Amino acid sequence: MTITLDHLDQQAAAVFDGYLVRKDLVRKYARQYPVPTYVVEFLLGRYCASTDEKEIAEGLQIVEKQLRDRTVRTGEEELFKARAKDSGSVKLIDIIKARLDAKNDRFLAELPSLALRDVLIGDQLVRENERMLTDGFYAEVTLAYDGVAAQEQGGRPFSIESMRPIQMSKSDVLDVLAKARRSFTTQEWIDFLIRSIGLEAASLSERAKRVAILRMVPFVERNYNLVELGPRGTGKSHLFQQISPYAHLISGGKATVAKMFVNNASGQRGLVCQYDVVCFDEVSGISFDQKDGVNIMKGYMASGQFSRGKDNIRAEGGIVMVGNFDVDVEQQQRVAHLLSPLPPEMRNDTAFMDRLHAYVPGWDFPKLNPNDHFTDHFGLVSDFLSECWSKLRSGNRVSVMQGRVHLGGALSGRDIEAVNKTVSGLTKLLFPEPEAPVPDEDLEWIVRVALESRRRVKEQQKRCFKSEFRNTHFSYIVGPEGVEQFVSTPELHSDEAIEGDPLPPGQVWAVSPASPDAGPGLYRIEVASGPGAGVKVLNQPTPPAFRESVKVGEQNLYTRAKELVGDRNPREHEFSIQMRAIDSDKTGAGLGVPVLVALCGALLGRNTRGGTIVVGALNLGGSIEMIPNAVRIAELAVDKQAQTLLMPVAARRQLNDLPDELWTKINIEFYKDASDAVFKSLVE
Repeated sequence: MTITLDHLDQQAAAVFDGYLVRKDLVRKYARQYPVPTYVVEFLLGRYCASTDEKEIAEGLQIVEKQLRDRTVRTGEEELFKARAKDSGSVKLIDIIKARLDAKNDRFLAELPSLALRDVLIGDQLVRENERMLTDGFYAEVTLAYDGVAAQEQGGRPFSIESMRPIQMSKSDVLDVLAKARRSFTTQEWIDFLIRSIGLEAASLSERAKRVAILRMVPFVERNYNLVELGPRGTGKSHLFQQISPYAHLISGGKATVAKMFVNNASGQRGLVCQYDVVCFDEVSGISFDQKDGVNIMKGYMASGQFSRGKDNIRAEGGIVMVGNFDVDVEQQQRVAHLLSPLPPEMRNDTAFMDRLHAYVPGWDFPKLNPNDHFTDHFGLVSDFLSECWSKLRSGNRVSVMQGRVHLGGALSGRDIEAVNKTVSGLTKLLFPEPEAPVPDEDLEWIVRVALESRRRVKEQQKRCFKSEFRNTHFSYIVGPEGVEQFVSTPELHSDEAIEGDPLPPGQVWAVSPASPDAGPGLYRIEVASGPGAGVKVLNQPTPPAFRESVKVGEQNLYTRAKELVGDRNPREHEFSIQMRAIDSDKTGAGLGVPVLVALCGALLGRNTRGGTIVVGALNLGGSIEMIPNAVRIAELAVDKQAQTLLMPVAARRQLNDLPDELWTKINIEFYKDASDAVFKSLVE
């Protein structure tokens, strides 16, 4: 089966000779034989790491023979044992586990596919591969049979003659990766990483690619805690089960403290000490065998250490939790919060949530369709990729933000730590060479992803305990002269609801009083400023009433420039203005004050206050006109979930008729004139 090499394949082939594998071949054999993907890739990488069709065909024959002869299918257990008896030994690929037989002072290995639990194994092999004492790992094993021992009473005829763990052991893998990365643009590298885990980047949206990259962060960042919840069938656990031998997947059911952390009886270290990533699948079903299990895990997630008697044990394994929503994300937010699928002892515990560095939006990833989402192109061999990821864990790349990015005041110490870890992890993934320059646009993308994935955690804390986690308006500034940018979580966004985040400069929520018959309507006004002169309205055709609103806003800006924008000269700027009508009213009548606020905000580069609606009609002389229906405007603002309504002070008397229950739902502020309105609308 041949494929056409595309630009990315050719580029990868030029710099990753010997480290590539065709991912469609991996799927073919992974489905046929009872072993994970990375085991198949290990063999394909050894014999088929080439783009030459002839070499691939020859290598495939060897791989197929090894998989056929060395993997044990259900019902073939006795056949393999008989082969071992007849020829003295047999080679197989299996998980190998070990335990100490204290009575006889020796170690015994377990080979699950042969249902053998008492295979003799040398002390040296166990010492060199301690992971076999926890949950084991895949290896190429030579199993020997001793007929004499079989005839002894209590004799153990089977023993491990030799073994080779299925993982790469080269020391220069990072140099190869870093050098090859220079040949790719950032976008090409993201697509290539996604192909390397078996998915086709061309079939994924930008937000789906973001999910795929975030899933990789725990592999390159020590003690990184991540949660991903979303619909079924989106491949949440695939990466943690199939791609890397350094990850361990716990599927549902009970987790024991001894297995996870340390066995107090034997002193044997647990999974977090042995693996880079420990992933809980179907997290809603997870429970610990001891009451304090969750508390031990909570302490470990915060500090990377746990206590055993008098000893404090440090470990570097990250905790990942994946699970499913039974409803869509909008319904989940209506009935509860987005961490509700966690087990009962975790789901409303804000201290536990605080230890999560990122919440990956699983709903942004499509249900996997083999015909569309799996790649047939070349990607990195999994054991090379996982070895690189494991070696990348030792560094820290937070310094990439130093002097370039400043995080906003809404972030607590734990928030900053979480964002720093995500930024560090994403930087390692995208720029594996520590000295590689990170362009501003790539750094900004990384920071936005980190802030959004942490803010999602914060929003769920706010749902559980609003008074303590009130301020979730995460922001950042790039460069010393940069404008503060706010990062939202899109699932909370609604075009018809007013968000609490400050708006970018030049954007304003406004309500038009309209006519008493039509009723008020909500608008979003957006202004961009650049060199030139005049005001250009982008709405075509422009409603006459809106053209009038723009005209009075523009004239007031020119005549009162000193008091509104200081030493800036608005006549040296061209303004582009666009009106988006959210409700049925499309006239844009009586929007003079909001237009003036938007023009000033764009010129000054200052954000507009979050959650705020500005109301007010203006005339050419600068006077504020009377609002005919202040109560109906206030009712609309409450309906749109605004936090603040900014109105002319003359409307105060009308609001005596506003029902008491609405007064408690919105903060109404008043301004005395146009410059007071601008001052109160813009963020300091």
